Amino acid sequence: MQNSHMTSKDISLNEILRLDNLSNIKIRFNLMFDGNWSPADFYKNADHETMLNGQYWNYSKNKSFKVGQINLGFIKIDDNLWLLFHVGKVTKDLNILNGMGYEFESLPEYEKYCGRLIIRYKNKSQNMVRLAESVIDDCLIEQILPDKFDNDLFPGYENIDLSWSDLTRVISKEAWKAALANQKGVYLITDTSNGKMYVGSAYGENMILGRWNSYVISCHGGNIDLKNLDPSHIKENFRYSVLDIFKSTADDKVILSRETWWKKILKTREFGYNSN
Repeated sequence: MQNSHMTSKDISLNEILRLDNLSNIKIRFNLMFDGNWSPADFYKNADHETMLNGQYWNYSKNKSFKVGQINLGFIKIDDNLWLLFHVGKVTKDLNILNGMGYEFESLPEYEKYCGRLIIRYKNKSQNMVRLAESVIDDCLIEQILPDKFDNDLFPGYENIDLSWSDLTRVISKEAWKAALANQKGVYLITDTSNGKMYVGSAYGENMILGRWNSYVISCHGGNIDLKNLDPSHIKENFRYSVLDIFKSTADDKVILSRETWWKKILKTREFGYNSN
């Protein structure tokens, strides 16, 4: 029976997964892992062991699952938006409370949806482990990503805002490599600890990709003022964004001119990390 909250255009979760025997299935909506309230960060950084520990965690008084039960694991990625990261079956009860309480097996037939399927669901209960038959009709498909969430789909040049750890992760992703290797440009590095900025340009081999890859390798990218900083400071405080984008065929003089203009406007010679 269709849920009263659904419209004719909505697709429910089980129209995609086609799970049988909903009375033997539970759904866990994970808001945090290991004290961290950003489960999406765990997923992006491939800390799947911690996530699975959280998925099969028992509270201090109540057990989450029973042997033979199938469970779906979702992580919160935005308001009322949840990403499917695991579908598994409990194979053994370890009789552990306030800890990871089960042995399990992942169900490979659902692997193609893990990391890609996003649902829209508003949880109105404090209990984050729910019987599937009580909530699954309210779990509506928001999107099925063309690639896994941990691949960090390229957001567009104007939306780039990366920490150093973000940069090290996305620099090897195919979507990012393709975008950054084919554009010349002017970029901005911001030190969030003191507000100092560095303006740089990219027009050589592999363009922005090549330039930013040098920061991943050395932290300072060969820049004089950045060499004076401790690498740990850079890793903790630097953010990377793009100010101007140009086609690969643009004259290098145009990029250098824009770099000079941004240094002047942002006063990065006087107050930032640009020494020339």
